Amino acid sequence: MLGAIIGDIVGSRFEFHGTNDYDFELFTDRCGYTDDSICTIAVADAIVRGIDYGESLHNWCRKYPHPMGGYGGRFAAWVHSDAPKPYGSFGNGSAMRVSPVGWWFTGDDVLEEAKKTAECTHNHKAGIEGAQAVAIAISDCLAMFRHGGQTPNAQNIAQALARAKQFYWGDSDIDFNIEQYRNRFDETCQGTVPPALWIVAHSTSFEDAIRQAVSLGADADTIGAIVGSIAEAIWPIPEPIKTQALSRLPQDMLTVLTNFRTHLHND
Repeated sequence: MLGAIIGDIVGSRFEFHGTNDYDFELFTDRCGYTDDSICTIAVADAIVRGIDYGESLHNWCRKYPHPMGGYGGRFAAWVHSDAPKPYGSFGNGSAMRVSPVGWWFTGDDVLEEAKKTAECTHNHKAGIEGAQAVAIAISDCLAMFRHGGQTPNAQNIAQALARAKQFYWGDSDIDFNIEQYRNRFDETCQGTVPPALWIVAHSTSFEDAIRQAVSLGADADTIGAIVGSIAEAIWPIPEPIKTQALSRLPQDMLTVLTNFRTHLHND
């Protein structure tokens, strides 16, 4: 799930001022974690501690009420509510925070747990399916590359992503055109998950995936988070990139990352 946080931080300074420059500087003093990282941490914390996803999200977002870029309008109202209820969202927030599920669970549990992470806020069918598609992609890529030892070439990556793509948009990707998403700020799952899967399928390394995601000129931090979350399951994260990202997180978030990794490796 560190890949999601890296994609978020790298894309953060381009969230409202997009770029098409593939060779942009990855980290500057204008980069920081946004709601994408906070929510990803909240999901991981819920898994490790065995608590409700909605409770954890509510607590973490209240702890960090003013992240870089802010919270979306309806999600902000949910955070500030003393009795939060799901509000039928199909925004891409459900897809950007789900990555810990793909790492932690296997089999049918991936779909069920991804649904749970989404439906406390994003209980629209498209919001739930966006989270499930990303979690499936991560789980299947882990099975093929991290655990199966396969080489991450274009053919194998396409195979690893096939179930997620079939689940999310069937066979319609035969005419998929990434240019339709370039420079289009779209905060929905429908406008974010398909190009994220396409970018991963057409990348050659973790850094290449992040650069392609951010330079799409779209919702840079969130598409960066989704792409990064899947890319981490395929390629190693270069140590300098990892170090730069971790240096921008507060200690309580670093503690959750450590606890998640420790419990994951012990299970």
